[in-house]
Formats: sequence, structure tokens, C-alpha cells
Amino acid sequence: MSKTVADVMSANPVTVKPETPLKEAIKLLVENRISGLPVVDDTGEVIGVISESDLMWQETGPEPPPFIMFLDSVIYLQNPARYDKELHKAFGQTVKEAMSDRAVTVFADLPLSQAARLMHEKKIRRLPVLNSDEQLIGMITQGDIIRSMAES
Repeated sequence: MSKTVADVMSANPVTVKPETPLKEAIKLLVENRISGLPVVDDTGEVIGVISESDLMWQETGPEPPPFIMFLDSVIYLQNPARYDKELHKAFGQTVKEAMSDRAVTVFADLPLSQAARLMHEKKIRRLPVLNSDEQLIGMITQGDIIRSMAES
């Protein structure tokens, strides 16, 4: 019988709210030795994820998009809106300002192989796990999947 997400996920994840100060989110990541936190609204709905990579902008700051000057005009070689978003993350003070929104979620009964495929295709490292009532019940990470493979 193939494993499901529920078989390998971490139950009862630590969560944060959008208005949580970034310093508090960073402290939770370190204290719990985790690399990401689901962000939930007042109803408990998952609205995003804040991860170590989101927080790296706080230290490094974004790089301006490459551009060329042509006849006294600036022509951006990448979308400047992306830079604006990265700049906002770098100087944000709350989880909402730094998190990755539009969280990809999975249901607990999803076969583990499908969750792994989704993570690979979307290039994401963690997924909030929902029950049939669409309430957050866990998190599954690439590490959870690798540990499961080692146990098989």
C-alpha cells in the first residue's frame, strides 16, 4: 500500500498570523528548528508561507534589475515589478510583508508520490497539509519525504 501525505507529515504545525512581527517569526523558526511556517488568517485558513528564503532578503537586500540606457531612456531587461516586491520583502517588518503568498496546499490523503511531484514541479520545499474540512493539520517537507524513502 502506498504512503499518503498524512503518513509522513509533521502534525500540528507552528503557525503565524500576517501581522506577526518578523523578529517573532524568526525566533519561532530557530526555536522549533524548522525552515518555514504556514501563515493563517483569523479563520485558520492558510494564506501563505514564510520561509528562510523569504527572510534572506532581510539580510541581503534585492538586486536591482539589469537595464540598458538607450536615447536617454531606461530599458529594463527584467520585470521591474519583481524588484519592487523583493524590495518590499527586504524592508518589511511583518510576516505579511515578507511571506510567499498563494500557498500551495495538499490534502492529507494525497499519495506521497503526488506531493513529491508537486514539490518538484513547483520548486517548493514545504506544503501545508489540510484535512477534508480544509483546516491546517500539518506540514510536509522535502526532508519528510526523503526520510520516508530511507525507511522503505
